[in-house]
Amino acid sequence: MRARDLMTSPPITVHVNDPLNLAAQRMWDHDCGALAVVNDEGALTGMITDRDICMAALMQGRSLDSLLVNIAMAKHVVSATPDEMIGVVEQRMATNQIRRIPIVDAANKPVGMISLNDLVIEGTRPDTRMRHGVGKVVDTLAAICRHRTPAQEAA
Repeated sequence: MRARDLMTSPPITVHVNDPLNLAAQRMWDHDCGALAVVNDEGALTGMITDRDICMAALMQGRSLDSLLVNIAMAKHVVSATPDEMIGVVEQRMATNQIRRIPIVDAANKPVGMISLNDLVIEGTRPDTRMRHGVGKVVDTLAAICRHRTPAQEAA
């Protein structure tokens, strides 16, 4: 199975200079906890989560409509391509302890998103259990959910 077979498409995005209230509204409207952040060319430039939004509002002491996505987003983004095998994508998520991974095309434009939910749902399908085993999904979840050490946070 390849990333394209499991990804949610099209991905929900937000522009790097949009206000945080717009990002929060898109998350609410689409029942998701993270968005791919794009620049003027539509290329992936970051990721933003609901937690990022909450922490930015708390730390800045300002309303969401007065804060821009670019102050709260993660600038280091781990991504995958549509043709990568799902096992490689799972490993990348586990290694980097990320719950969602954007899927990008050759121009680095988001074309989809894979989340933990996608992996769990796929992992519980009877045909997938036979091919890959539920243990692989559980191993991926455990690696992602492991508490980070201070050394990992600094990296």
